[in-house]
Amino acid sequence: MAEHDCVLLLFAKAPVAGAVKTRLCPPLSGEQAAELHRRLLWHTLEAVSRAGLGPIVLYCAPDICDPFFGKCAEHFSLQMTAQVSGDLGVKMPAALKDGLAMANRALLIGSDCPSITPAYLRSAANALVCDAKVVLGPAEDGGYGLVGVTGGVPDIFTDIPWGTSLVMNETLGRLRASSCRWRELPPIWDVDTAADLARLAIDPRLSHLSKGLTADRIAV
Repeated sequence: MAEHDCVLLLFAKAPVAGAVKTRLCPPLSGEQAAELHRRLLWHTLEAVSRAGLGPIVLYCAPDICDPFFGKCAEHFSLQMTAQVSGDLGVKMPAALKDGLAMANRALLIGSDCPSITPAYLRSAANALVCDAKVVLGPAEDGGYGLVGVTGGVPDIFTDIPWGTSLVMNETLGRLRASSCRWRELPPIWDVDTAADLARLAIDPRLSHLSKGLTADRIAV
């Protein structure tokens, strides 16, 4: 029997200048982009913690050695582990299988969707109790920012064109073909482009995440 009812899994890269949020450079410098990444990760962990659904596991890339990961682990009392090698089609099912070994339900999110709230996470977890085996949080760019499973990990991750606008549609096609019951949540958005950064800067709930960076000079 699983030890927990629900586990929250979060993917994050080490906040190294020149290695994260590179699509935002320019208008940001490499260090500013790394700082934004740190803020987004911390913000996401706050939302996950406030959701109160269960233990949190931070899946780190390339490893768990970055000092910021250690700070997160201490503050949020979370577990850390390194992401396995491979693309998202390998990393995501591996993490979800780990999660289902710990809990009856596993939710996996990234670290750059500031629109994910505690209520959103609770809705995802509830969907897996009611009638769904899979829950998805579709992203406005055609991907998804949340996936949750219960009862097993379906084959919906292989040969997906990751990083394109086709991700969600391809995933839904796999779900339909497998006759797997799933639930879609309302769309969310992540921070990948200058337009996303400008959106962040004008959102009164989220503008603190870009404060002091160059968002004031960015036009939508």
